Amino acid sequence: MIKKTSAVVVMAVLLIASISANVYLLNSQHKSIAALKTHINSLETENTYLIEELYRTNLSLQQARAQLQVYRDRIAKLTARINRTAVAGEVGSAQLEAPAVLRRVQYQGNYPFYRPVVTENGTMIRVSVDIKPGYGRVLVVTKPLMGVVFQDAANTATIVAENYTGIDLSGSDVTFSVEAPSKIPEVDGPSAGALMTILVIAALNNISLPPDITMTGTISSNGHVGEIGGVIEKAKAARESGKRIFILPRENSRLIQYKEVREQFGFLTIIRQTPIVEDAKEYIEKNIGIHVEYVDSIDDIMRLITA
Repeated sequence: MIKKTSAVVVMAVLLIASISANVYLLNSQHKSIAALKTHINSLETENTYLIEELYRTNLSLQQARAQLQVYRDRIAKLTARINRTAVAGEVGSAQLEAPAVLRRVQYQGNYPFYRPVVTENGTMIRVSVDIKPGYGRVLVVTKPLMGVVFQDAANTATIVAENYTGIDLSGSDVTFSVEAPSKIPEVDGPSAGALMTILVIAALNNISLPPDITMTGTISSNGHVGEIGGVIEKAKAARESGKRIFILPRENSRLIQYKEVREQFGFLTIIRQTPIVEDAKEYIEKNIGIHVEYVDSIDDIMRLITA
């Protein structure tokens, strides 16, 4: 009888201990979820603040750029007054299609465990330039919205084209027009810098640009063509639009692809993504089917175009 009573007591103690442990774990889980929700709310608040700060910064940059343009207009007018034989404005136009990347961010999962999923697809945008007599302004007209970085790239492209051709554009207005598909919410980024430079040079020197070529690459003030992102997506877009030659910065010659490697340890399968470095030209020509030319500078592009 005593043994049975002891067993019952032990079982009761174990049951109480189990219930207490479950209650403790449940409370801990609720506290963890509450803490996570608080952290997410804090991040959302911080993200809202950062978005507002970015908006204010962009607004300040646009105001500074507008003020700078006012000064450029005044200088151009003063120059015209001082020099009675004011420089006649240049006239010219050119256009090409440029590859771009459409990036979408979607969130998957259930609250509060959301995770961002980024998808990237290539597309083509039409970029043209018109040069007419004016006051040395660099203007950008886009069907979608225009970003600050794109305007900066247009300014740099015009300066590089002036240096390359030796033609003074202080008496001309350079207007870039960008037509993008409606699915692109805005046009931004520096990757069209090299193409815009080539457009200005072609417009000034009356060079016909082959419609079956396209290019991507940033442009620096010394004419260097720099690295960009979304190489594969842009190459596919160029190929699908019927382009024959895809001009790519040499800095993008190393293409990193990820290969899935599976290792079996008994009943456990471990999957790893192993980076593999390939030559971008070889990969694109073999797998996408468009000819690639590497360039380092505007001089390299002009040699390809005028060959």
